Amino acid sequence: MIRQRFSAAPPWSLAVTAMLLIQLSSALSVGLIAELGAPGTAWLRLSLGALIFLLIARPPLHLIRRRDIPAIIGLGAATGLMMIAFLSAIDRIPLGTAVAIEFLGPLTVAAIRSGSRRMLIWPALAFVGVVLMTEPWHGAIDLLGVGFALLAGVGWGTYMLLTQRVGDRFSGVSALSLTLPIAAIIYAFVGVPQLVGHLDWRMLLVAAGLALLAPVLPFGLEMLALRRMTHTAFGTLMALEPAFGVLLGLVVLQQVPTAFQIAGIVCVVLAGAGAQLGGRREPLPDPIGGTGSEPDPGTDPDPGLPPDPARAPEPDPDPRRDRPQE
Repeated sequence: MIRQRFSAAPPWSLAVTAMLLIQLSSALSVGLIAELGAPGTAWLRLSLGALIFLLIARPPLHLIRRRDIPAIIGLGAATGLMMIAFLSAIDRIPLGTAVAIEFLGPLTVAAIRSGSRRMLIWPALAFVGVVLMTEPWHGAIDLLGVGFALLAGVGWGTYMLLTQRVGDRFSGVSALSLTLPIAAIIYAFVGVPQLVGHLDWRMLLVAAGLALLAPVLPFGLEMLALRRMTHTAFGTLMALEPAFGVLLGLVVLQQVPTAFQIAGIVCVVLAGAGAQLGGRREPLPDPIGGTGSEPDPGTDPDPGLPPDPARAPEPDPDPRRDRPQE
């Protein structure tokens, strides 16, 4: 019932809700970062999020084909990189500035994968907004913080691409029960050393609440949104996220934006609204792993056999194109 209600909602509303939750979680993580460090805080949130998904959904390991493995592992690696690098960035630079720089990742993806010259208007407008929000002409730039934000952008752009591919093969919860544990395992080497001797029950409870805000709820919403949106529309809609970062930075962290940053917010909001035009995907057949145990009737019963194009919701075999609109 809950899934049906989410599926009936406009895909852009799911993406916007996910962005708000992510930025709220980031703003509220600043205090925990001061105690545990950015990598330790990010890894703890990833691990607790992975545990939550493992409790509510059994990973559909028996339904994984060999062709799925690179995308699943890649999505896990991109998820962890995105979170650890971003929390490292906001430990050094304002939240809104970090989000604006990070946005260059999905912005680049949206521009490259756009099949229409007209759609390039929106990434271009969003880029102007990003420049206004970062205010590079002031000169006083924390290069390490900017570097972490750019690295988070690489993770975000990769995450956006692979989320749609994995989400087309598996249900949102089933996919996340695969990728978040992978992220926690891959990045344990940077997170665990910071937690040893510093973690207590209070911090654990705070981290659990933050894990619900992100990654648990927003990543699930993004999976649903990406099943009904093109890469270009979703990527440009993410232009709203710097605006949310500035807003929550102001409300939660008292980081007051300048006039140029406010002008940048206007640009990215306009770009995000324009990205909704022509960006809807027709709903796909239900992906496999919907229950976490049995394949849906419309999918191949034997995961080891080649897919049946008439039944299985396989990703577009040409990686250069989005799935054609029906």
